[in-house]
Amino acid sequence: MIFDIILIIVGIVAVLYGADRMTEGAVALAKRIHIPEIVIGLTIVAIGTSAPELFVSTVSALNGTPDLAVGNVVGSNTFNTLLIAGAAAAVAPIDISRITVKRDLPLAALSSLLLIVLCLDSDISRTDALMLFAGFIIFMVITVMPAIKDHKGSEQPTAEAAKTDSETAKAPYSVMKAVGLIILGLALLVAGSNIFVDNASQLAVALGVSQAVVGLTIVAGGTSLPELATSVVAARKGQSAIAIGNVLGSNIFNILMILGITGIIQPMKIEGITIIDLATMLISIILLWLFSFTKLKVQRWEGIVLLMIFAAYMAWLLH
Repeated sequence: MIFDIILIIVGIVAVLYGADRMTEGAVALAKRIHIPEIVIGLTIVAIGTSAPELFVSTVSALNGTPDLAVGNVVGSNTFNTLLIAGAAAAVAPIDISRITVKRDLPLAALSSLLLIVLCLDSDISRTDALMLFAGFIIFMVITVMPAIKDHKGSEQPTAEAAKTDSETAKAPYSVMKAVGLIILGLALLVAGSNIFVDNASQLAVALGVSQAVVGLTIVAGGTSLPELATSVVAARKGQSAIAIGNVLGSNIFNILMILGITGIIQPMKIEGITIIDLATMLISIILLWLFSFTKLKVQRWEGIVLLMIFAAYMAWLLH
């Protein structure tokens, strides 16, 4: 059991480091081919922080442990909303933009509700997965197109401004090094995911708990580390938009992109994920949405409430 735990930690480190290297290389490559930074942030960086969940869920499904795959996504979203947003708000009140309240929070709630509906028959078929992935494409169009339009509209036309933008967007690496980082990141993601999933499954057997519980706790917690670190640091620096945007973007990506891709590759039969797990995921995002209506801010006490609900849910899972 000790050896399994050590290998789980090794797998987590490999996955997180791999995701970081892949994102770093992808951003550098995108800058080399002159993709606007706003688009990089909304796509490459967002996908990069969700890469651990994607690889772990896909490997879990392919290894015949679908409860681990779905539990990873459901658990990660619950971690994101209750633990990460709660911790970020407890550190410093989070300011919420009107567009987040009107668009991003409703989309996160709708994606959670869609997953619950699709899971009612205890199965995520390829048709279900295609519906999720179609939702992801729609989300990207809704999010990226206005951002590109705003970016173009706010560009300064002067030669001095263009020079400044060019210097700012200059990639730190050559194309070859950027590609090398992407390949290294992907290799670590694949290897780390396999190590992580194999040993998490063995640990579940040794402890006598279900794959679903392991996915909802150990796996979800491990793959949510990038979002936790990013959001808490952003909150401490007063960058509320990054803190809440990271949580909501990750939640939507997890459901629509990750389960969409995973289900297309390998349809999943769900047995250990209960309606309570799914309801907790949905209620947590609705609660965050309600908190956001109050002066467009999530107060410290509201963050503490989210943390208390998270603690109660974990206690129920592990009782």
